[in-house]
Amino acid sequence: MDSPDSPRPSFFERLSSLLLREPEDREQVLQLLHSAYERNLMDADALTIIEGALAASETRVTDVLVPRAQMDVIDINAPLAEIIPVVIRTGHSRFPVVDGDRDNVLGILLAKDLLRAHLGKGFRIHEWLRPAVFIPESKRLNVLLREFRVSRNHMAIVVDEYGGVAGLVTIEDVLEQIVGDIEDEYDFDEAHDNIRLDAAGRYRIKAQTGIEAFNQAFGTRFADDEFDTVGGLILRHLGRVPKRNEQVEIDGICFQVLRADSRRLYTLMVDRRPQPGTGDAGPPQPQEEA
Repeated sequence: MDSPDSPRPSFFERLSSLLLREPEDREQVLQLLHSAYERNLMDADALTIIEGALAASETRVTDVLVPRAQMDVIDINAPLAEIIPVVIRTGHSRFPVVDGDRDNVLGILLAKDLLRAHLGKGFRIHEWLRPAVFIPESKRLNVLLREFRVSRNHMAIVVDEYGGVAGLVTIEDVLEQIVGDIEDEYDFDEAHDNIRLDAAGRYRIKAQTGIEAFNQAFGTRFADDEFDTVGGLILRHLGRVPKRNEQVEIDGICFQVLRADSRRLYTLMVDRRPQPGTGDAGPPQPQEEA
């Protein structure tokens, strides 16, 4: 037993002691980390990154992939005049190259290789394809990140149990799960709480909010036969992924993009503009933030 006069171990000594022995419970690690944050021994960014690194070992590729329908691909038979505008419009550095069907991925084309087309010697896309890496939906992110580092690949094609293409994942997608999901005024985590009312009286929603749930909350009648989520509705309306702070109005509903990357929408601000005489005060269901 320690003597009353013995100095108490510092936080870092306790953390080292905990991490060096066989962990009994991950919750013990998280509790210690949150205790350190509350005592100002680490900032919110550091806490989020550590939590993201811990969560990566439990997160599957299927949870972060870019779905098949949202993949930007290049057809092997497309002329260069059609390929260049796609590359410029999407701004990606890598593209899966397919032969007609998205299940038939031939390889990966790097956008920088298209610069060779301007040399005037003729560009044959077949000659510049990089091998495509195929991975299962069940692969864990920490394993995938290690494979990305070893192989120096930045993109993998995700296949389902039947061998069909389910989507794609990039090293940026994996890293974003660790360092990119830093909580800010636009983030909220509860899975059941996709629609929130903030202190300013504005509604923030996750792009993954289902069309049916959105219709119930806002009294709208958006069809869900072609897409399941609000993000899908906006992508279909625009035909592209909007940029941060861009506003989109659909049937009297104004959506402002709060958080998005080059491939996906994450968080939106919703401003319902009631029709004259309707007296619509907005959705009654979202939970107000404390």
